[in-house]
Amino acid sequence: MWLRNREGGEPVTARSPLRARRILSWIALVVAVVAAVFFTARAMSTGQQVWVWEAAIAAAVAVVAAVDLAVLRRRRAGPSGGEHGQQEQQDHGGGQPEDDPDMGQHPHP
Repeated sequence: MWLRNREGGEPVTARSPLRARRILSWIALVVAVVAAVFFTARAMSTGQQVWVWEAAIAAAVAVVAAVDLAVLRRRRAGPSGGEHGQQEQQDHGGGQPEDDPDMGQHPHP
């Protein structure tokens, strides 16, 4: 991978910003959901169109934050895709026979 051959002056102990990004996404998700609920209630009580637009914007921010959290979760799971990727690999013959404790106990058609 190209990151292994570093020739620049970046520090060896550089830290990933993913933790801060995850914290900020959680904050954005919570605030946006609360705002969307508030603006929706305000729109229903007053009937003014501006509150509907505010609720839509807050809901869009909540969706973006939720998608970002999903991306971060997948990235944290690693290149194998987490548990699902390992299961698919075993289902398609990618795993070693000694890796599967049930190997030989279930007849395959």
